[in-house]
Amino acid sequence: MAEKLPEHPDVLWRNPDPKSSYDAVIVGGGGHGLATAYYLASQHGMTNIAILERGWLAGGNMARNTTIIRSNYLWDESAAIYEHSLKLWEGLPEELEYDFLFSQRGVMNLAHTLQDVRESQRRVNANVLNGVDAEWLDPQQVKEACPIINIGDDIRYPVMGATYQPRAGIAKHDHVAWAFARKCDEMGVDIIQNCEVTGFIKDGDRVVGVETSRGRINAGKVGLAAAGHSSVLADLAGFRLPIQSHPLQALVSELFEPVHPTVVMSNHIHVYVSQAHKGELVMGAGLDAYNGYGQRGAFHVVEEQLAAACELFPIFSRAHLLRTWGGIVDTTFDASPIISPTPIDELYVNCGWGTGGFKGTPASGYTFAHTIATGEAHALNAPFALDRFETGHLIDEHGAAAVAH
Repeated sequence: MAEKLPEHPDVLWRNPDPKSSYDAVIVGGGGHGLATAYYLASQHGMTNIAILERGWLAGGNMARNTTIIRSNYLWDESAAIYEHSLKLWEGLPEELEYDFLFSQRGVMNLAHTLQDVRESQRRVNANVLNGVDAEWLDPQQVKEACPIINIGDDIRYPVMGATYQPRAGIAKHDHVAWAFARKCDEMGVDIIQNCEVTGFIKDGDRVVGVETSRGRINAGKVGLAAAGHSSVLADLAGFRLPIQSHPLQALVSELFEPVHPTVVMSNHIHVYVSQAHKGELVMGAGLDAYNGYGQRGAFHVVEEQLAAACELFPIFSRAHLLRTWGGIVDTTFDASPIISPTPIDELYVNCGWGTGGFKGTPASGYTFAHTIATGEAHALNAPFALDRFETGHLIDEHGAAAVAH
């Protein structure tokens, strides 16, 4: 039977009015903003903090992602920060005292061509060298790990093997947000909803506050964690970010008894599938090709991802689509995030996570909090500085990111 969801406390956090000033303001009340505030308070003793969210808490990409957590990225810098994130995930239910249904059911990335096989095996070897749990599965092992998958050779893109990370998995995204929010509130952090940032107040080249839809708020430090709208905020602050925003679509089926035991992704045919705790099949695809801020996408993308899913999983042809939605993902030219100071003193930015934002939530908050509190990058996020696009020290993760969220 589908997993029973835990009961929630009657009250999770306060809804205070904004104060006139804070030691730090975090713009964006999604997973990364909440995690940043949590680690600022718990690790750096900064509790006079406000999280400003223009809508409702965690109503952006945190509510729209497909909840996949993994760390099997190719390059050393990426593997380090995502593996740190996965280790934090493993301890967070106890640390936050909240069951957000973290399920380490494994994540599988399929290979359909000889080039896929070569690149996938290269990634497995790189992961092992970096201490990340990674395995290569042949087609029969793929079938054993996921019995409902079609490994026949009479389909357009036959399964030739897969990478597999056993410690990877999923978590319930809204519960994660509520867990961070409750702990932030307990430590005195103000979570201010329906508070849109409309401008930045500067004293020369230093930020000293923000203008919002609820009035001026002075701040010693400001951190931007607004995902797809990061470039809009940067423009307001007077600098440009090397990111583009795209719609990314996902969908769920009606509820079923458990049939899909792991998470399966295919970069080649652009589909990924897991089964959520309540029983619905969760599917997604690649980015819509155009830039935009709409939280919906083109129907042909949904049609193509369903066709691909039904070829890999013939049993899914009996399922009915329940709902579709979209999020706004911020992508960089090297498919790696930016966690960095900006040209404006005391203004910091955390963006560019593309399709990898949810899995990176704990490490993103951990390293961004360190950067804001100390003014210097943590060793884990130092390679993800804004100036890498000037120096050419890029961290190209298009192969490991792609559709493999």
